[in-house]
Amino acid sequence: MTRHRDLPAAAAIALRCLDLTSLGDADTAADVGRLCARAQTPFGPVAAVCVWPRFAALARSRLPASIGVAAVANFPAGGADAAAALCDVQAIVAAGAQEVDVVLPWRALQAGDDAAARRLLAAVRAACPGLALKVILETGELHEPALIEHAARLAIAVGADFLKTSTGKVAVGATVPAAAAMLRAIAADPRARGRVGLKLAGGLRRVADVLPYLELAARELGEAALQPQRLRIGASSLLDDIEAVLGGAAAGATAPQGGY
Repeated sequence: MTRHRDLPAAAAIALRCLDLTSLGDADTAADVGRLCARAQTPFGPVAAVCVWPRFAALARSRLPASIGVAAVANFPAGGADAAAALCDVQAIVAAGAQEVDVVLPWRALQAGDDAAARRLLAAVRAACPGLALKVILETGELHEPALIEHAARLAIAVGADFLKTSTGKVAVGATVPAAAAMLRAIAADPRARGRVGLKLAGGLRRVADVLPYLELAARELGEAALQPQRLRIGASSLLDDIEAVLGGAAAGATAPQGGY
């Protein structure tokens, strides 16, 4: 059974599960430094920061060990070139990061080439042992729930630790139907149900946006899954609203908005 959550309770969950993200094309070292400073809020730390591979070492040097560093691979295009993806992963591992967010070759999957998608993900998994692997399905491009579930099952089979909705770089980011399809795939697999998590990304700017996903995840995986080991939320501007809600403001009650 799930329960109704008020905004402060949802904001507290969102904060501890937040991957504070900066993946702009023009990002600089100064931007990453500011991101790391923001990660340690008056209300507690975020789960991780998520940056380009070239900034992973800098982020690791600016953060306490309690905050993870995630970096992206095969991002954002999600091509099928395993060698290029492995270059990203090798840089991430060398930087001392803890997490890899890799884009599934979703176009290959759409074309029926499961083998190409599986090869790339398996190579990435083998190249980062011990690191959390989050597989970005780009659900806004896959569209159909059945194809999203298929992509989720493939990612689980190659050892994904999290299934992630979106790069945040396409028109459609996280949606409740896509998250539901991903959670169904996790819940249906006895080996994944107690291990694999969900990462939401794309379009989550307000705590109010997060509420339906918390209820959905709790219903499918249990209340215990609402922890950073099983749930992440990739965003940047969401932190402003989290802090406003936890500080007693009503910003989180405003209408949901789009954007990464």
